[in-house]
Amino acid sequence: MLLVIDIGNTNIVLGIYQGDRLVHHWRIGTKKARTADEYGIILMDLFNFAQIKAGSIDSAIISCVVPPLTDTFLEMSERYFKIKPLLVGPGIKTGMPIMTDNPKEVGADRIVNAVAAYEMYKSAVIVVDFGTATTFDYVSQKGEYMGGAIAPGIGISMDALFQRAAKLPRVEIAKPKKIVGKNTVESMQAGIFYGYIGLVDGIVEKMKSEAGSKPKAIATGGLASFIAPESKTIEDSDEFLTLKGLKIIYERNI
Repeated sequence: MLLVIDIGNTNIVLGIYQGDRLVHHWRIGTKKARTADEYGIILMDLFNFAQIKAGSIDSAIISCVVPPLTDTFLEMSERYFKIKPLLVGPGIKTGMPIMTDNPKEVGADRIVNAVAAYEMYKSAVIVVDFGTATTFDYVSQKGEYMGGAIAPGIGISMDALFQRAAKLPRVEIAKPKKIVGKNTVESMQAGIFYGYIGLVDGIVEKMKSEAGSKPKAIATGGLASFIAPESKTIEDSDEFLTLKGLKIIYERNI
């Protein structure tokens, strides 16, 4: 079985593939201060709950955008699962040319998403990943990673509003009943929710115009199911896109 791990700034998403089937998946909080042993124990507990023996994991691949945790997870994998995982980064075969000024600075998760999306559609595609930051990545008709845009995530935007405006409370990110709020909480939720949809649609439409093509727009990430249904430009959503991309890249390197 293959263990796939995507380490993000807010969450770590893990999955186990048995052949082509994703048989288990989990999402845990990212904590930079946790040790290899702490993460090892967490994974062992998750595996025990799912009745998976650690010895049945014979390979692994990791993408990480939190540098302090790269070595932590490499050590954890070797200590608890006796395997040396592949790490998405310079030198790994992705099968996708990266047409940016400095390919090394592109986040591993963005490349993984791009690979998975192009493999799914075999055509030009825009991937919108709703994470700590919201990223927009464009892949050409030829399967080239062309670059993208990065915006503050919806959670960051809400936190900034609460922290910088003394009279505004911290509120739940939720879809309001109306755009015209009747109180402070509804007004904040309307501004964040509909403002964010406008941001997403505006960037995707501008990307399509600049690309001169009609790429399909697909959403992924923790808040994809929340935002994507209201968007005019996002045509599909896949919460496991990153895990699928990790599996594809692993298979291209064995």
